Amino acid sequence: MRLVICLALLLLAGCGQQGDPLYLPEGEAYPEKLSGWGMLQHADGHLRPAAEALAYDLNTPLFSDYAHKLRTVWMPAGQAARYGEERFDFPVGTVLTKTFYYPTDEQGRLLKNATDDRDPAMGLDLAKVRLVETRVLLRQRQGWVALPYVWDEAQREATLEWTGASAALELQDGQGGSLAVDYQVPDANQCAGCHEERHGAGVQPLGSKARHLNRDLAYPDAVDNQLQRWQRQGLLQGLPAPEGIPRNALASAPRKGESLELQARSYLDINCAHCHNPKGPARTSGLYLDPATPLGIPFGLCKQPVAAGKGSGDRRVDIHPGQPGASVLIYRVESTDPSVMMPELGRSTAHREGLEMLTRWIAGLPDGC
Repeated sequence: MRLVICLALLLLAGCGQQGDPLYLPEGEAYPEKLSGWGMLQHADGHLRPAAEALAYDLNTPLFSDYAHKLRTVWMPAGQAARYGEERFDFPVGTVLTKTFYYPTDEQGRLLKNATDDRDPAMGLDLAKVRLVETRVLLRQRQGWVALPYVWDEAQREATLEWTGASAALELQDGQGGSLAVDYQVPDANQCAGCHEERHGAGVQPLGSKARHLNRDLAYPDAVDNQLQRWQRQGLLQGLPAPEGIPRNALASAPRKGESLELQARSYLDINCAHCHNPKGPARTSGLYLDPATPLGIPFGLCKQPVAAGKGSGDRRVDIHPGQPGASVLIYRVESTDPSVMMPELGRSTAHREGLEMLTRWIAGLPDGC
């Protein structure tokens, strides 16, 4: 029997017991339970990356109804990804996980925190969070496979749900207000739809790119640049000198020297460019929000939209410099109408902080078309 992947991990189960190594023969069923992957472990009331899995984080993450995310990467022993500025070439057998969760208060209520001061490498205190779902991306010989797992109420196990799931959540804003969220766990086909960054190329990882990963992270032993850590641990080959690696801005709390334009482009990159690029599913729109597109008409400035009527909100251009209220981009980002909003999937509410930042950026552009 031909093996696609040998996950030579000890499965660290809920009470710390060790399991047998997991093998995934080609064509056989994927683990029904998330614990079968061995990527995350329960210990001392925490959910942490297993010893062989490395946590990572992004400069600016995709907005997902204010959910926070714990991300991990694992590769078979002796294998490494090959560096590429646009994307990494991951070896067969790579497993990426992304666990979605919400912080909770002392009463167990979910909190609408726009920022997260948690160190991902340290894991999650299960008394202070609610786990919702974990998405697994597996690199097989024929390409990537996306698998959604939904956590149980006890936060002990997550189960593979091919058809997705939904949950009505209420988030507390810390000022006496609340926000209703119709949280949707995507089905396997929806996962594939969002992750098809190049039309016809199949599922691809979106966040694990140099410009998103080029940042420091607090690991248990030290604060380190993520890409350099990957290279030292044998997970990445061909990393160029630091000055030659692209880096996206922190949209929520920019570093010194990161302009409002860099913040806006970083935000649009992670939230929109996987579709809105010259080879993506939204290529026919002519609106390209990827880093390689210069700031001009192709990026939306004074560009007439392909969509008309309801899809454009009767606005005449995608981005009207100096006039956010006349911009289709703002109209679609702030909408929660499924037939209008962008992105189309992954949210049921508007990201007020991101919207405010984009509004300030457009308002500051030289006025006029």
